[in-house]
Amino acid sequence: MVTPIDPTSLAFLMAENRSMPMHVGGLQLFENPEGAGPDYTRQMYECMRDVDEMSPLFLKRPYRSLRTAGQLVWKQDDQFDVDHHVRHSALPQPGRIRELLDLCGRLHGTRLARERPLWEAHVIEGLHDDRVALYTKVHHALVDGVSAMRLLQSVLSDDPDERGMRAPWDAHPRSGAEPRVRDRSPVDLAEVPVQALRSALGLTAEAAGLPAAVVRTLTKGLRNETSALSLYAPRTIFNQRITGSRRFAAQDWPIARLRAIGKATGTTINDVVLAMCSGALRAYLRELDALPDSSLVAMVPVGLNAKQSHIANPDGGNAVGAVMVQLATNHEDPARRLDLIHGSMRDGKEALSSMTPMQIVAMSALGQAPAILTPALRLQGLLRPPYNVIISNVPGPRSTRYWNGARLDGTYPLSIPIDGMALNITCTSYDDKMAFGVTGCRRTVPHLQRLLVHLDDEVAALEKAAGVA
Repeated sequence: MVTPIDPTSLAFLMAENRSMPMHVGGLQLFENPEGAGPDYTRQMYECMRDVDEMSPLFLKRPYRSLRTAGQLVWKQDDQFDVDHHVRHSALPQPGRIRELLDLCGRLHGTRLARERPLWEAHVIEGLHDDRVALYTKVHHALVDGVSAMRLLQSVLSDDPDERGMRAPWDAHPRSGAEPRVRDRSPVDLAEVPVQALRSALGLTAEAAGLPAAVVRTLTKGLRNETSALSLYAPRTIFNQRITGSRRFAAQDWPIARLRAIGKATGTTINDVVLAMCSGALRAYLRELDALPDSSLVAMVPVGLNAKQSHIANPDGGNAVGAVMVQLATNHEDPARRLDLIHGSMRDGKEALSSMTPMQIVAMSALGQAPAILTPALRLQGLLRPPYNVIISNVPGPRSTRYWNGARLDGTYPLSIPIDGMALNITCTSYDDKMAFGVTGCRRTVPHLQRLLVHLDDEVAALEKAAGVA
């Protein structure tokens, strides 16, 4: 039996090519538990490799045949080989963070084989301080960034003495636990058209409100006001065709510093994160003599308490939309940039909060369409980019976590650059720190690691401007 692939996951699979691997990744650094011997990394690798029962999510692979009428579906891999997916690697000397990030960049630029389930994990030793690194990548068709973070949290503990924890792909992440990840029940393909028809009929009531939402979104876009659509992003070096090679840089900052800036200025931590990125991008582009006169625009995914919709979101909860935020990179004063970013984010959230979840998805798709169609139609350089950079913030554990006694020192996200959007900045919070993962095309974004220096400089500049330095 097979299961249908939902439209969003199918889109990630169809968009993928050699230059655009469509997987998300994560880098975790662990400090060895007290009393760990010289073979601890090997033991960690074997624990993650030797799984009695795999979670169904990690056995799925894309499949098509005459029986599926040529359509891609999920099928359980009946030739699954865990040694292909869980690997033991080592860094070259001197084993600095620089060598680790370089290895992660190379691994992140390699596509996942569709003949197998779409994930890999690398347990990495050889760091000069004897810590252990874990790099994982999972296709975006299987999980998004938030889901990946939840999977990580599910196998970690706040108790340094707890043992018996397994790998995220183990159906029993802790000794004696019931399987925590269950795939959808197999569906006969004959039922798929019926289910689609039921969904379409159920959505007609909400769809009636779409024209008004489209008009409001287009009007804001034409006025250069913040919404789910941007029509005024300038051309930058980031907005061109990319290669499949990747470079990755990562660093974290105390959340207390960001919170102090926000408290002094009446802004949010997310506003401060965006202001850090704004100042860093401004300084980076100025170094390259490539800073445009008008403001850069960032696509920022946001969670919203949208109007309830029993069709689009049967459990209520939050909807996720995209806001095109003006980063105010055309202003030199960091305080002014932060204030403008705060206003832009507020206006964007207000624009989306008046919509139903289904309308938010539709408007966000409208905003994304130019980014997808421009490279597909080979129109780079002829049309303005819809936005210049992707910046997202994924919440993580708030307190220290452990895996079988090994303390998690840091967790850093790797994301997806796409054609026309060569740079992606993703942040995640963990243990009172905000970790930045900067992923870019190795050829299109030169000296990417310089962005870390500029991010650090911008925190200090914002503290000085806010009077908390």
